[in-house]
Amino acid sequence: MAAMTTLARSAGLFAVLGFVAPVLAADQALIDAARREGVVNWYTVQIVDQLARPAAAAFEKKYGVKADFVRGEPNEIVLRITNESKAGQIRADVFDGTTTAPLLKKAGLAMKWQPDSAKRLPPQYLDREGYWTATNLYVLTAGYNTELVPRGQQPKSFKDLLDPRWKGKMAWSLNATSVAAPGVVGLALADMGPEQGRAYLRQLAGQSVTGLRVTARQVLDQVIAGEYQIGVGIMNSHAVISAGQGAPVDWIAMDPSLAVLSVVGVLKEPLHPNAARLFVEFLVSEEGQTIFRDANYLPVDPGVPPKTPGLTPESGKFRAIFLTPEEIDQRIGEWTGLLKEMFP
Repeated sequence: MAAMTTLARSAGLFAVLGFVAPVLAADQALIDAARREGVVNWYTVQIVDQLARPAAAAFEKKYGVKADFVRGEPNEIVLRITNESKAGQIRADVFDGTTTAPLLKKAGLAMKWQPDSAKRLPPQYLDREGYWTATNLYVLTAGYNTELVPRGQQPKSFKDLLDPRWKGKMAWSLNATSVAAPGVVGLALADMGPEQGRAYLRQLAGQSVTGLRVTARQVLDQVIAGEYQIGVGIMNSHAVISAGQGAPVDWIAMDPSLAVLSVVGVLKEPLHPNAARLFVEFLVSEEGQTIFRDANYLPVDPGVPPKTPGLTPESGKFRAIFLTPEEIDQRIGEWTGLLKEMFP
């Protein structure tokens, strides 16, 4: 349980890169050095048209430094960077994702550095070891079809899912990620403790939750289509986007919900060290966080509330357990194993 609690800010997180003298966020010396390098290579999990392309364009417009990006899933990004390292030809300067950081840290490929602009963020959004800074979060909760479940009758907590009325009417994703059924398993263990958490999961297994080998987004689509009344382990922002397009769906501020961090970091020996630092400063700055907000992502900056009020734990005043990349990496195997054991 202690490993799942909110992170404490530790001193000395802001280490100097060593390439140039220490600078404040986006000061002129850093900007000039980045412009001389001319480009930053960003390996990202962010959706291209929704976030990656607008962020790259805004950065180039502001600083005159081109941001080239390669989009992939976390494991693809780690494999690509690892292979580049083995060949002695690392091209990436900046990486992001929910699970990329611990793998790159263990491989000795991540730099211990955080942007000066991160100082204003709550401590749960900073790596206590100093390698990454969160840019956005995903809130894992439940969503329901508002035509099949009248408002006011939806479950309010994960324990409410044990009501017999929901038996055979729920679905979740079986993908081996934290934003799917394994994340729900982890949440139960974190909130209730190992013994009570396992007891809860055994009861939930009796509810005949349908496991689908699709993404959490696709689970929600099936809820919208009326195939299921409730989607468990979906992201609340997805429900809001679909509801805004007229779909009969809403999300539930489950008590608790799960907050999964998407983080950004700099490679240990980047080709463009100053452009890399400037780009990370930009993503974490108020301007960068506004780009995340405008793309319907959930910013980590408390001063930049989500486009739809209430989607983050801070803005919505609901309880959430924060899950760091390291916690996911350490426990995803256990959660996936329990899922297979209890939900065959």
